[in-house]
Amino acid sequence: MSDQVLDGPHGPLRVRVYTPENPAGPGLVWVHGGGFAAGEIEMPEADWAARSFADRGIVVVSVDYSLAPFPRAWAEAAGAPDRDGVHYPVASDEVEAAFRWAVDSDLADGPWSIGGASAGGNLATGAALRLSHGSGPVPALAVLAYPTLHAVQGTPDAALRAALDADPEADTFGPDPVRVMYENYLGGSVDDADVYAVPGTASVEDLSRFPATIMINDEVDELRVSGEAFGASLTAAGVDVDISTEPGTRHGHLNRPEHAGATASIDRFAARILATSPENKEQP
Repeated sequence: MSDQVLDGPHGPLRVRVYTPENPAGPGLVWVHGGGFAAGEIEMPEADWAARSFADRGIVVVSVDYSLAPFPRAWAEAAGAPDRDGVHYPVASDEVEAAFRWAVDSDLADGPWSIGGASAGGNLATGAALRLSHGSGPVPALAVLAYPTLHAVQGTPDAALRAALDADPEADTFGPDPVRVMYENYLGGSVDDADVYAVPGTASVEDLSRFPATIMINDEVDELRVSGEAFGASLTAAGVDVDISTEPGTRHGHLNRPEHAGATASIDRFAARILATSPENKEQP
């Protein structure tokens, strides 16, 4: 493991590189979550996940992207100080830049995927979409863990609503909190947001060159509505999509390595990432 500071699009950008003892070829640019305004590369969703991927032979570049302001209301609820931060498109630009740097590096012999968890899944998706609209490089695979992709998300079906009602502590990502989270990230109204900030609004045409995608959502998590809606859009666009729900999980299960679902998700993600290298496709 080593830290490097890149010449990022908005100033110095730190990334942490995890090099496997037995590289299998592919690489992954990985982005932690935290509502765009929290989280860091030491948290399990970043560090434990990256180490777990590296243990399976995948080179990982974990991105220490710039955070949005930490709102006073959140700070008061957490008993922490509020702080300043940056707004879109800074973090999105930084994730794209980290991916371009990784592809141009000699860190991995195989293809590079991009992925992330929660808000990190949004950043990874937005970067992949932007890359697919330009001259690339387009990631080999998008790897999304319980992503938030809509600033205005749909209504849960009856089964999910009942599960949330039965577990109030898991019911934290309703429409109002999600909209506030995006407004804080954007620094303005969600109505003015572009598709790279809110990739769930992408049209079928927008998604025509989006990479193959594996997405694992949490079972009792209202953000599952956003992930599943985006998955339906990808399917309509003809993208190769693998979407599943990790049983028995609340939002953010990769931050709980002791939960069996965390390792199960890593195993499924890693299998798809490894298969992006031709030499691994014939392996059982």
